[in-house]
This record gives sequence, structure tokens and C-alpha cells, in this order.
Amino acid sequence: MMTPRESSRLTHLLLLLHLFLPLALSLLHPPHPPPVHVPTLVPHRPTPLTRSRFSSKAQLDFITHCNSSCLHRGEQDEQLSDKLAFETLYADGSRTLTTVDVEGDLEGDAQLFAHLSPSRGSRLKPRHKRVRRQIYGADGRFNIQGDNFLLDYPFSTAVRISTGCTGVLVSQQHILTAAHCVHDGKDYVKGARKLRVGFLIPLSINGTKANLTSGKKPLVRWVRVKRTRVPKGWIQGPQEVSMDFDYALLELRWPHRRPFMRLSVAPSSDDLAGNRIHFSGFDSDRPGELVYRFCPVEEESSDLIYQHCDARPGASGSGVYGRVWDNGLERWERKVIGIFSGHQWLEIDGENRDYNVAVRITPLKFAQICYWVHGNRLDCVQD
Repeated sequence: MMTPRESSRLTHLLLLLHLFLPLALSLLHPPHPPPVHVPTLVPHRPTPLTRSRFSSKAQLDFITHCNSSCLHRGEQDEQLSDKLAFETLYADGSRTLTTVDVEGDLEGDAQLFAHLSPSRGSRLKPRHKRVRRQIYGADGRFNIQGDNFLLDYPFSTAVRISTGCTGVLVSQQHILTAAHCVHDGKDYVKGARKLRVGFLIPLSINGTKANLTSGKKPLVRWVRVKRTRVPKGWIQGPQEVSMDFDYALLELRWPHRRPFMRLSVAPSSDDLAGNRIHFSGFDSDRPGELVYRFCPVEEESSDLIYQHCDARPGASGSGVYGRVWDNGLERWERKVIGIFSGHQWLEIDGENRDYNVAVRITPLKFAQICYWVHGNRLDCVQD
């Protein structure tokens, strides 16, 4: 029988194998994805709004239902500019609304996702037996332990959100998370009034000698959020809420010093190394632990990524990333291509299928989030 230390080392060895084997295989056949056209968002002057009541309760187990229309939707929408408008919530409780115009030809975007047509819906995989909600078959999650993992990229980019969710560092001062972690579609949650972001600090950093068998949890350093931005596409009232716009950006009061993961327009799953996505989060059934998982993409629409990565409440807002081929650098790079939202029952041809779902970073969402980060639309072009 293996000792706890030997078991932990085996887990880490398997983790490294799963991380790098798909990359090694993909290196043999690097893709040649078409250039991505990123539209331009032109913001108008912000309009002051009444102060939020902060009357909502954070919903960590976000579940939706949809039919085949979820696979049909695209970004060609009469209300597109309205949905890409956004609210900004400031630390003092005030908020503003910024409307936008969209410049650029969107036909290229439609062609980019033409392969994600409803025809893919007819090839849905056989239904998986569910043991618990959001856990499919054997639990395939890994607990990340030890300084050599917790403080190393990409695990170091995962942070906690004080409302109970997860976020991912996407700049020196910004965190991407799920909108439902701060807003329920009608009002901001109570915890958004004094929103904070938590950075894991391993015990050894604080002068305590830690080892894999100590059983002690890492400490958390909390930093206040300066402002929060949520797309108007999410703020439509509870009856209108869908996963398509379930993302928000948090800006810290001061920069952090950790590596962050860059954003990318989500390519087709066929253009991801190993056809796999990855994300790390703070699942509620493993308190105090950072939990990593990976899995293949099962289905995808123009706005959502359907998969069976094991997850539990608390993982919402995790940055979903993949190995994306960078044409400029001519190498594979880990980049955030989506935000883990929650669970969806998808009705196709009269049969319910269950998936865990991530919000896809489309060209328009990339332009919007990039503007939130840089404050300059001229900087928001796809690498």
C-alpha cells in the first residue's frame, strides 16, 4: 500500500502527464487557424444610475435549461449593441451605464463559427450516467498542493472571489469571473458591496515548513475590488437570464505581482491542443483546496462550450483555457478562451442531455473585455 506522500507524488506525476501529453501530440500537426476579425466597440459617455440595493443572494450552483435554439444562436442580433453595453459598479456603491456602438463587419465572425451549426447537434455523444450534479462517472479532479504547483503558472492565475466563486487573473489588475457570482440578472448580490479577491499563500511563504502530508490549508490574502463590470446582456431580469453573457470583470485597487493568463478568441475545439480544455477552481466540496481538471470539448455553439469536466459549486467563474496556436510566436500558448458558468440541461430531439458549460469568448466579447482591461479600444486586437 502506498504512503500518503507516495500517493501525492503519483497524483502529481499523472497530472504532469495529462498536462503535456496532448501538447506533445499536437506539436506533430500544428493547426493553421484563419485570422480572426475582432470588431471594435465604441463606448459612449457613461450615464449615472441609481445606487444598487445589493438585495440578491449569490447563486453558486447555476443551472439553466435550453433546447436546440442554444446551438443555433449567433452574434447577429438586432439588440447586439444593447447587450454589449455594460454597467460599472464602483467601490462606493455608485454605478454607471455605458452604451456602445459596434464597428466592423460581423460576417467574418459568422463564417468563423459556421462549423458550429445545428448539424453538430445531431452528433451529440451518448448520455453519461451522472453520480452527482456536475460530476460525471469517476471524479477526475486533482487537488493542487505544494509551493511548486500553487505558485506556478497556470495554477497561480486562479483566485477566490469573496462571494464564493473563482476567478482568473487576465492582467496585472483584472480578474475575469462569472457574472452570476456578483449579479443575479436583476440586482447585485449582497457580497458585491465589499467585493474582495483572495490570493492563495502557501504555508511555507509565511515561515512555516509545509509538506505534502501536513494536511494544512494554504492561507488567503484578500484584496479589495475597485470596480466591477457586467455586460447588459446579463442584466435583463431573471426571466431573460441565459449563460451567453455570464461573465464579469473585476479591477483590483492595486496591481498584483503574479503571472496572468492572456485572453484569446475561442477557436474551434478542433484547433485546441488535444481538443481539451482546462480550468482550476475552488470547488465547495473541497474547502481550502485549489482543484484542477481537464476534459475534451463535447459540443460547442457560437456562445457556449459544452463539456463534462467534473465540477462542483464554487468553480463558477474559473478561467477555461486551452493550448492555442499563436501564429505570431509560432508556438502553443495557454490562453483563456472561456469562463466556467455552471450546468445546463439541453433538450435535443426530445431527449435531455446534461452538460457543464463555459461561456465562449467570441470576437465581440473579446473586444468588450479587452476594452474593460485596457480602456483603449485601439489595443484590442487579436494576437
